[in-house]
Amino acid sequence: LQLVQSGGGLVQPGGSLRLSCSASGSTLDRYHIGWFRQAPGKEREDVSCISKSDDSTYYADSVKGRFTISRDNAKTTVYLQMNNLKPEDTAVYFCAADPWVVGPTCYFGMESWGSGVLVTVSS
Repeated sequence: LQLVQSGGGLVQPGGSLRLSCSASGSTLDRYHIGWFRQAPGKEREDVSCISKSDDSTYYADSVKGRFTISRDNAKTTVYLQMNNLKPEDTAVYFCAADPWVVGPTCYFGMESWGSGVLVTVSS
């Protein structure tokens, strides 16, 4: 599964961005989808995931109340809406997909990964 990401960029603190993740030649309805991020000099961390079965969601404590993960009605794209962005949200954001993961919890060993998009939060 080839994942295509878009939506990164530079934003001021307090601003918003929406990241998109879609699959080339496929829908994503049969896949558990996750968003992860890696800041410079830090390990990759989970951000948010959405279950393939019932669209239940998981959020890391650091983004709860600010980020929202969702699927479009056609199940072709998964979004990460990021509001009230902080400088500490600066990172490369990756989406990942896996057809076998059960439940909303993020899993670092997911099968397919996007190439990442850079999000920079700075004034």
